[in-house]
Amino acid sequence: MNQHIHCIVSDCHYWNQGNKCHANEILVATDKFGASQPDKVDASMATQLTPESAGTCMETCCKSFIPKGSNKATADNISKMS
Repeated sequence: MNQHIHCIVSDCHYWNQGNKCHANEILVATDKFGASQPDKVDASMATQLTPESAGTCMETCCKSFIPKGSNKATADNISKMS
């Protein structure tokens, strides 16, 4: 089965046409967690992180976001699928 993560954040490094995320992994976290951690804390570290309750979808964020053209494209150790 071919599955996709859909994303409408067009200025993300991993965004691709058809509103598809081309990151090989993503980390969805609470806003609180996302705001308190550096960019290098991402999906590659997921097994070491403690789960948190968000309460609502409005309290969540995609921690894998990297701005297009950013020099931080390798900060999270996540690669872009071809």
